Amino acid sequence: MKHEDIIISGFGGQGALFAGQLLAYAALAEDLQVTWIPSYGPEMRGGTANCTVIISEEEIGAPIVRHPSAVIALNLPSLDKYESLVKPGGLLVVNQSLAPRAVTRQDIRVITLPASDIATELGNVRMANLVALGALVKATDIVALETLLDQLGEHLSERQKRWLEPNKEALRRGASFA
Repeated sequence: MKHEDIIISGFGGQGALFAGQLLAYAALAEDLQVTWIPSYGPEMRGGTANCTVIISEEEIGAPIVRHPSAVIALNLPSLDKYESLVKPGGLLVVNQSLAPRAVTRQDIRVITLPASDIATELGNVRMANLVALGALVKATDIVALETLLDQLGEHLSERQKRWLEPNKEALRRGASFA
């Protein structure tokens, strides 16, 4: 049975909430059950922001996640907060561009990738969220990468459409790390 509890966390403005929404839309497109819950501090941009996404083939009983099966940590405070909470055997995706320390846990899978650096190469550091999301999706197979790419085109705002192809490349580049 397919079931993943995922937390995506970073600074406000890094797109943690958008990455979670995109993942939720991809799961819905694959007829899976989904919850998406955002959380952010009052300062928004520059403060902390995270979201919880639960994806399952079965009905989801409660949207609360204490020990996620996967975490994307887009910055050092997120790594510090969530590393200990990932359930044993779970996955931790770390943006080593902004979280350069080593992961200490030995009982989880870890993907470290220079997400911010890759995003900068692609033209906008704000695509680091999608680089990390691509790695998570490829490593977990929770949704197909192609579904994620399709949903990106459906859910980018009109003013962001010029970034569609670079965003798709960000997802692909992240997937290549998994």
